[in-house]
Amino acid sequence: MGDAFIRHIELLGYEKRFFPSQHYVYMFLVKWNDLSEKVVYRRFTEIYEFHKALKEMFPIESGDINIENRIIPHLPAPKWFDGQRSTENRQGTLAEYCYTLVNLPHKISRCLHVVNFFKVRHDDMNPVTDSQVKKPEVFLLPKDSKKNPTDITGPIVLQTYRAIADYEKSSTSEMSLKAGDMVDVVEKSENGWWFCQLKNKRGWVPAAYLEPMDGPDESEEPEPNYAGEAYIVWKSYTAVEEDELTLKEGDTIEVIHKLLDGWWVIRKDETTGYYPSMYLQKAGEVNTSVKSEQRNRSAPPRRSTIRNVKSIHKQGRKQISQETYRRNSRKYIQNQRNKRGNSQNKASVIIEKNEPEDNKPKAQPAVPPRPSKDLILNRCTESTRRKIL
Repeated sequence: MGDAFIRHIELLGYEKRFFPSQHYVYMFLVKWNDLSEKVVYRRFTEIYEFHKALKEMFPIESGDINIENRIIPHLPAPKWFDGQRSTENRQGTLAEYCYTLVNLPHKISRCLHVVNFFKVRHDDMNPVTDSQVKKPEVFLLPKDSKKNPTDITGPIVLQTYRAIADYEKSSTSEMSLKAGDMVDVVEKSENGWWFCQLKNKRGWVPAAYLEPMDGPDESEEPEPNYAGEAYIVWKSYTAVEEDELTLKEGDTIEVIHKLLDGWWVIRKDETTGYYPSMYLQKAGEVNTSVKSEQRNRSAPPRRSTIRNVKSIHKQGRKQISQETYRRNSRKYIQNQRNKRGNSQNKASVIIEKNEPEDNKPKAQPAVPPRPSKDLILNRCTESTRRKIL
């Protein structure tokens, strides 16, 4: 894999810290080319010093030689005293600055100065604190804050979810949960891993362990599409549960239902079952090396495999049974076959319906029965009677 570079930077909000003295730091979710996503914290004074150094490195693009050539975005200088109001009001400008920065020509957006500034530091993972001092206060961007319409990675969704069971993290990028914990969901990924925040903790959590506060979340799941969407298997998987499928790399399948927990219902020929979405790639897309991290990562747990779940929404969820998927899938396949069969006979049916009346054979009149000898002798003329005598 080549040199590391940043794909996207999202401003999550800011923290008010009290050690060693009261100050404010901005929270950024940095998405790298290897698909890793890290949260970093930077003071605005640091960001401004970074900005000034960037302008000195690229004097033409910063407009120092000719203002018409400027493409590096503007950033206001820090105030003499930065309080909470100025920190909050500056968020829109800072979010726009980061978006523009990442989309500058590669010689700027991927230079070492940018890469090194947003790399994870030791104090990003372990902020300097004092047990005797008040804990940091977190202020996330509001749900209705203005989003950039060109943000291809999607807006930040800050919904509150409840943990329905205990979860123990298996890597440093994940976050452990206790049943009943309330978390804010920063990002929802199709692979079933969601990036969440719980007080001063952040990390990836399986979506299967979370439920929204305001009701069952099946409304967020699309309806099944039995026509199917073509995908390619880019990582093999051996089924563990009875309703899962075992597939090998390179198999072509059809996705018929994309579920929130990252386990999609797919169809292989006439067989349906569950398969990890993180091991699938849409047909026609180029398989790049940036998926190497996901290849080594395990699939998230399924909702149905979580034991001792105490969820108030358990009865409310309208789950579709595996038999329903199979039955409807077979019905769809059979309907398609019937349509193909009917289309082959369609031409002859049309000819029969539109055949001209003149070409159709006309009905022949019925032949009356021959009269008896007695009837002829009693009713016919003399000449006729002589013929039968």
